[in-house]
Amino acid sequence: MPSLTALGRAARAIHRLVALATVPVLLASCGGGDDSVAPQACSVAEHQNWLAGYMDEWYFWYKLAPRPSPAGYATVESFFDALLYTGTDASFPADRWSRSETNESFNLFFGDGATLGWGVSVAGLEVAGDGTQPLYVRHVEAASPAAAQGVRRGDEVVSINGQPAAVLVAANDFSALSAVNAGDTLTLVLRRLGVERSVSLVAAVFPLTPVTDAAVLQSAGGRKLGYVVVKDMISQALAPLDTAFAQFKTAGVSDVVLDLRYNGGGLVSTGATLASYIAGLRGTDLHGTPLSYATLLYNDKRAASNNQRFPFSMPAAALGLPRAFVLMGRRTCSASEQIINGLRGAGIEVIAIGETSCGKPVGFLPSSACGFTYSVVNFESVNERNEGRYFDGFGATCAVAEDFTAPIGSLAEPLLGAAAHYADGGACPAASARERPQSQRGVPRWGVEPGERQGMLGR
Repeated sequence: MPSLTALGRAARAIHRLVALATVPVLLASCGGGDDSVAPQACSVAEHQNWLAGYMDEWYFWYKLAPRPSPAGYATVESFFDALLYTGTDASFPADRWSRSETNESFNLFFGDGATLGWGVSVAGLEVAGDGTQPLYVRHVEAASPAAAQGVRRGDEVVSINGQPAAVLVAANDFSALSAVNAGDTLTLVLRRLGVERSVSLVAAVFPLTPVTDAAVLQSAGGRKLGYVVVKDMISQALAPLDTAFAQFKTAGVSDVVLDLRYNGGGLVSTGATLASYIAGLRGTDLHGTPLSYATLLYNDKRAASNNQRFPFSMPAAALGLPRAFVLMGRRTCSASEQIINGLRGAGIEVIAIGETSCGKPVGFLPSSACGFTYSVVNFESVNERNEGRYFDGFGATCAVAEDFTAPIGSLAEPLLGAAAHYADGGACPAASARERPQSQRGVPRWGVEPGERQGMLGR
């Protein structure tokens, strides 16, 4: 059996290959790489030379990043790593987000709204390497092989492919949950209510469910809450979001609760639409001119031609609320954090429930070469008030620990329950205290678990 270290290296390589394959299709629609011509041939040297030129022209931190000679690197991957900004300026942490993947993987996610795998995610980051803590399934994709086999949130993981969960947690290595090819198998031993069972899953390509739940709920105090879970900021989320907010508007909800706890980001335009449903006319000035949801600021070489403003819009189902509740955590990242920043920039109160978000106010305009898509940091994002650079993440208004055995969407679930309590009484539950923000700057570059993406794409 491969070692945990070897599995980790393999997972990182697969993760990067997947990202590279996706870029070309998206590039045509977002304008990336328009003056960065891909090499005619794809030898290592030609690929490296293209990459050096691309980074010098398009990388947000090109002035601060190392400029090594490609001659000292045997592979494109090692050279790419050497080009990344290392955190030498106190204004910015080291780049832990830039990555590459195959065009196929990138386009599968951002184009088709699908992914390859088993569709099961665990709460590995939360146990922080403590092998004495139970490892729970935290999310199962609705159309996935895992869902078809009855795997559910709250299942305790006993082992993965024969490796005890305690060993995997202690090593912080969950790479076994990354599929390489369709048909790959994954064996889980799960425990629920004291009963263990073994589940064998076969990897497949399946459609994502970016909006997993939407409902009108009633708090203990009788307030109507529009609750919606948004996991991926992709274009496939737009139709179910419109349906959800039309339902909220018809019901006359008093508040909206956005559940973004597992949302690693996606398209800026999708986030802008979601924020606009909440803002309505509050997203305009006194003259009715739309305020900026976000402005993307590129480096000084690209600013004149690429800086881009995303205004609030006016969807038919817009609610025009003065505040919004956001359920969030360490996986709330990039384009989902941009929702918080964008709403606050328009003067809308955001009550954050959970724990500190990931801290990624920068994003990508992907570019492709030699079958790979490069998602490198190309811009930073600011709101109407020119606020940004929240590299330490957004702290929670009400710090609430998640209970992975509680079903998402239930008012008995701690985060949603805290939002309902606050909506009724204007204060956090008694057991909650205002969180002291925890800096995410020291998080390793590969700090995400298999199947997670941290993206803010400039389209």
